Amino acid sequence: MKISARELNRATLGRQLLLRREPLGAAEAVRRILAVQAQQPASPYLALWNRLAGFAPADLDAGFADCTLLKATLLRITLHAVHREDYPMLREAMRPTLHASRLGYRFAAAGLTPADAAELEPGLLEFAAEPRSNGEMTAWLGERVGAERKEGAWWGLRSFTPLVQAVTGGPWSFGTSPAYVAGPEGRAEAGPDEALGALALRYLSSFGPASLADLAQFATVQRTRVRAALRALADSLEELHGPDGTVLYDIPGAPRPPADTPAPPRLMAMWDSVLLAHADRARVIPPAYRPLVIRVNGDVLPTLLVDGQVAGVWRPAEGGIEATAFHELPTEVWEGLAQEADSLLTLLAEREPRVYSRYGHWWKKLPAGQVRVLPAD
Repeated sequence: MKISARELNRATLGRQLLLRREPLGAAEAVRRILAVQAQQPASPYLALWNRLAGFAPADLDAGFADCTLLKATLLRITLHAVHREDYPMLREAMRPTLHASRLGYRFAAAGLTPADAAELEPGLLEFAAEPRSNGEMTAWLGERVGAERKEGAWWGLRSFTPLVQAVTGGPWSFGTSPAYVAGPEGRAEAGPDEALGALALRYLSSFGPASLADLAQFATVQRTRVRAALRALADSLEELHGPDGTVLYDIPGAPRPPADTPAPPRLMAMWDSVLLAHADRARVIPPAYRPLVIRVNGDVLPTLLVDGQVAGVWRPAEGGIEATAFHELPTEVWEGLAQEADSLLTLLAEREPRVYSRYGHWWKKLPAGQVRVLPAD
């Protein structure tokens, strides 16, 4: 069976709760969409605002405070918010990647080995039974490996070791100076390969249909591991063919809305997961716009989503939300974006009216576009 580009787009948007806002709580929503990119503290809040009817930021605050939701370095070796029940599976699936990447050159340059990491880990987790700052962690390590090696040791161990970020307060639960605490005890019952199979099913449920390369990109795992996981799941999966003939995998019976399903405009958070979850990002980002919204250092700007595709960027400005469209948008789309902006400004007013302001320098590098300031009603 072949699936068109537009059908593929609508399937992913539907599973990511972006075709209509759903009446879910924050924790349930995060479980539904699997993981929320959390490199910038505001982004999980804006991601759920885009997806949930009547979203209350206090609901997400509570999820972080009681550790129903955890913020940790996981997928693509970046910060994500995930449900506590999913954390062991995600971490176990990624354990070989985290081991290889975090115990790499900086850790080795400090004269340390994986055996040293294994020896240090239990004590570090015991020390992190209560929240600890970067300074406290490096001081603890300095007493054990020496002052000259403590920075390299901490660089490797803070992701290799199952640590999660502790709530520090501020408008978005986490500030710019992180604190760390030991994650939930124990590992997933299965090993890394079995956990990767479980992750594959959850990924397809939340982001599918998808290819082998898409899953490898999303989880940052070797394609050989993904290929083996998909082969083991063959009897549980349906195979489709994408617009270019690429083999795509999906869960039988998973929703795939018709191509003409309306996709309302959205003001997406920085690094929103739907923009980054596939190797072929043309599913949501037109190729010509990809270098505009994904900058050379990896910053992913807050975007306008129009008819399911990135159409521009936005930022707070004097008087409202400044929206820059990369192509002409019809009046009815601007009206829809204005309604979204009014709602977003209400949310930001209570938290951080100038959210993402540190990234404003990127606008100087954007081409001229159709610019409007969308005010609050």
